[in-house]
Amino acid sequence: MERGVRGVDYEGVSVSRPLIGVSTYLESGARWGVWELEAALLPAGYPRLVRRAGGLAAMLPPDDPLHAADVVARLDGVVIAGGPDVEPVRYGAEREPRTGPPARERDAWELALIDAALAAEVPLLGICRGMQLLNVALGGTLVQHIDGHAEQVGVFGGHAVKPVPGSLYGGVVPEETFVPTYHHQAVDRLGEGLVPSAHAADGTIEALELPSHAGWVLGVQWHPEMGDDVRVMRALVEAATVA
Repeated sequence: MERGVRGVDYEGVSVSRPLIGVSTYLESGARWGVWELEAALLPAGYPRLVRRAGGLAAMLPPDDPLHAADVVARLDGVVIAGGPDVEPVRYGAEREPRTGPPARERDAWELALIDAALAAEVPLLGICRGMQLLNVALGGTLVQHIDGHAEQVGVFGGHAVKPVPGSLYGGVVPEETFVPTYHHQAVDRLGEGLVPSAHAADGTIEALELPSHAGWVLGVQWHPEMGDDVRVMRALVEAATVA
């Protein structure tokens, strides 16, 4: 089955824009207009970033994990979006006081999406929670609270990240950059096969990748959808174009 969506570029040449699935929130009470209902939500920065990078975005709300492989088979790339804390039981830990409430449907669905993308060698990008969940999916653990990476509640901050030379991420963004951040958890023990590809000044792992895997796999701790740098998403889209 041919994936992607056919279109026409500015010179009238037929092109195929890869279809990038992005996981979503599932909120019990969201308000818009006169409505307050349960809703599958995705901050608009995600589809905008996919579009700016040359792809087409499809929302992937939580579903039965048994359907994950069928969903991934219809996609050219997968993004696991940011969001709530991963439930500590997923990595064999007890919940600490500053860890947020569980999002069990998201955990189960997104772990299944990660497993399916890895199995099918579909390009995979984890963003913030998505990077943490990638680490957990491969047997890693998380630090449940760190200070200094979320400046105010509900307000994105920022700090510098430095790439590891020779890494996948370092090839995409070779210089130290200032990135939008909002997180209070981080990678502790790395999952099987994962290696760091960027760090913050305090040593926190800010990006990781899976060099032993045949597919394109990258996780970043920050939120590229909140900034102007499209290089990480463009790298995913380019990998999805040739996958």
